[in-house]
Amino acid sequence: MESILSTEVDEAQRHAVRENAKRVLQESGLAEMLKTLNKNALKGRGSFYEYDSMILLKWGTSYTRRHMWVEVNGNTIRFRLAPHRQCATTTPICDGEYHTFTSTMWADREFLLNELNKYYARPIAETSSD
Repeated sequence: MESILSTEVDEAQRHAVRENAKRVLQESGLAEMLKTLNKNALKGRGSFYEYDSMILLKWGTSYTRRHMWVEVNGNTIRFRLAPHRQCATTTPICDGEYHTFTSTMWADREFLLNELNKYYARPIAETSSD
């Protein structure tokens, strides 16, 4: 009986996380920006992989495979980048691996779009499966 309740609670939490991510992506306009990026720049050749609070956009062939990793954490949007030194600028927030956008930052769609274009221009290369 306890495991059934635990499973139901886990499912409810996962559903709440998914719904929150969906809301943030729609309110920020990022969902539409990613679709447009795939349609225009990638000519529809990108693949979206959706997880509870994350979207992974992959493109390229086996040798040129690239990806963009976007995660929603509460009311923030985080782009995972290749490890790097912390950026000198204060927006977006940088921890050396993620660039984080608060709701105030992502409310400025022009700023978010400019940053998205930077991340597309310098995506994360995937390691070969050899």
